Amino acid sequence: MFATCLAVPAAASASGDSSIFYYPWWGTKQQDGRYLHWNQRGHAPPSDLATTYFPARGVYSSSDVRVLRAQMQEIKAAGITEVVSSWWGWGSAEDLRLPQVLREAKARGLKVAVQIEPYESWKRTPATLATDLVQLQNAGITRAYVYRPFDDLLDVADWAKLNRDAPTIEILAQTTNVTRAAAAGFDGVYTYDVFAVRGGAFAGLCNRAHALGLTCAPSVGPGYNAQRATGDERVRTRRQGATYDGMWRAAIAAAPDRVTITSYNEWHEGTQIEPARRHPPDWYGEYKSYEGAYGREGASAESAYIDRTTYWTNVYRVAAAVTRVLRALADITL
Repeated sequence: MFATCLAVPAAASASGDSSIFYYPWWGTKQQDGRYLHWNQRGHAPPSDLATTYFPARGVYSSSDVRVLRAQMQEIKAAGITEVVSSWWGWGSAEDLRLPQVLREAKARGLKVAVQIEPYESWKRTPATLATDLVQLQNAGITRAYVYRPFDDLLDVADWAKLNRDAPTIEILAQTTNVTRAAAAGFDGVYTYDVFAVRGGAFAGLCNRAHALGLTCAPSVGPGYNAQRATGDERVRTRRQGATYDGMWRAAIAAAPDRVTITSYNEWHEGTQIEPARRHPPDWYGEYKSYEGAYGREGASAESAYIDRTTYWTNVYRVAAAVTRVLRALADITL
């Protein structure tokens, strides 16, 4: 009876670790010779940006080491343990910036993983990925997240062989189809998409993943608004922080192996928690801000979401520690 009362998910690692998706793709004329990403879809920086929110740092370059250091320090202070750097294939801007991300993150005690994006689908083939995984491991990467793993050129059989022959690198698939991920030989699953996959799906996802021996890393985020960057009319409102809080609660209750956060600075899709500030409207329209989030106004609101992340990562670590204790007590009584 006592052991039953203390039952906890047997497959969950209860690590209390959190990971955040990070985008090293931003560029400026001063630093990089041209704007990168800020000017997507015909926008004209430095005031007219391809984002619904305006960054508190202004228009910045991901190759500026001062910016990178400040961002890594901010992520570390928020209690996050791993930076997942967006990666678009060898020779891409994101690839060339990866060594600097590794240096600055590790200098602050952060682990670094990559999210392997669907870079030019004709290039992300089984053959190139086999080489990519070896080279990423040689660069110091021990965990990879694969965004949209099952595209036109990659099926379950392809991934099964890749994962079977892969070096000792943990590979997670962005999918809620746990059976398919297991058949493809992935080590775990994550969700990334905070518009389509809501917190109510997390418990079932982790139960299915753990039943098949897979890592479960559901993704939480503050909202979604990509209207200025892509024209996507779908919006998941932030509700002054309630959306973010609800996803965190659901993720922790699902007893995951780690929680992933979408995102630190994906400004295009409006999922970022990096500080944002108010910006006066002009001919190009008005930006949204974090005003009112968690009751904050003015300068205090700029860091509302990164500060709230500090709260949730601490809650998650405590919950994971309790789970470990309960598991140990349950094992003793069996």
